[in-house]
Amino acid sequence: MSEPEALLDVTDLDVFYGDFQALFGVSMAVAQGGATALVGANGAGKTTLLRTIAGAQAPTSGMVRYAGSDVTAAPPHQRISRGIALVPEGRKLFGSLTVEENIQVGAAAAASDAWPLERIYATFPMIARRRRQRASTLSGGEQQAVAIARALAAAPSLLLLDEISLGLAPLVVGELYETLSALRAAGATLVVVEQDLRRAMDACDDLVCLLEGRVALAAPVASVSRDEVIAAYFGEGSP
Repeated sequence: MSEPEALLDVTDLDVFYGDFQALFGVSMAVAQGGATALVGANGAGKTTLLRTIAGAQAPTSGMVRYAGSDVTAAPPHQRISRGIALVPEGRKLFGSLTVEENIQVGAAAAASDAWPLERIYATFPMIARRRRQRASTLSGGEQQAVAIARALAAAPSLLLLDEISLGLAPLVVGELYETLSALRAAGATLVVVEQDLRRAMDACDDLVCLLEGRVALAAPVASVSRDEVIAAYFGEGSP
């Protein structure tokens, strides 16, 4: 059986913030329909990598290929319309807008009409009953659901999720991950930044660990132990 074709192929990315280099030659590939966990300590470069894939941060060198095309120089709005959506750390909702208005912001650049409001509310019943409520009045879990729903409204083929479980109760996190499983079953491809290694390894097929802006480990989840991931996470055994 042949391996699934890569939907996302990142090659030798170098990324700077002014004089500070955040990523050093980072490469990774994500198969169509797969899920990759992106792990590492704070400051390892995880958010920078997601932002670069989404087009919010320009690399100094390297390439981002999506669905077989070079999108390295494409602006964020073009990537959204082609099917790449980012759920940013901290949710970044418009607090004065209602739940539904926030979701409609995502639909403005939709790649297709695959995720109408009815389907989104069926997927996230926790926010369906809050659709007329301002986002600023929601609980943390409800806000995170709205952030994911807003990204889904753009009908992405590739969904980038940055720390979606941060600060949430375990029960709420479990509900969000059940939703991610349903999205995968519907054909979505995921890259998930997650601090909880157990949850990341349970939910994903592949794992990439960053250490100080470099790839310290990249492997199928089934081929590595939690101890090996922790060793890469902290740079144990590195020269």
